[in-house]
Amino acid sequence: QVQLVESGGGLVQTGGSLRLSCAGSGDMLSRSSMGWFRQTPGKEREVVATISWSDGSTYYADFVKGRFLISRDNARNNVALLMNSLKPEDTAVYYCAARYYTRSEYHFWGQGTQVTVSS
Repeated sequence: QVQLVESGGGLVQTGGSLRLSCAGSGDMLSRSSMGWFRQTPGKEREVVATISWSDGSTYYADFVKGRFLISRDNARNNVALLMNSLKPEDTAVYYCAARYYTRSEYHFWGQGTQVTVSS
């Protein structure tokens, strides 16, 4: 099992930055890819960025490329999302997630942290 706890959300002005952090625990974490997803009311949850457990390769959704940076500290079981040049449309609840290497979908989820970007 994996437990995930997000922190770092809050209110920021357009153009500002926030750093989200996800503290993970559990013996499956070392072989789990990690990701950040977000959701707004009435919309489906969407992937923001992911980082592989094996080689650290990353994926970014087009709408955050060049603005967000995902990183992982395996020694501390932590994954972070640095968000720069924030826009009002980035306002959402952001979730940390993990996917064990034998699974095709993310199946461990944190409780979410609210990010609000004011215009």
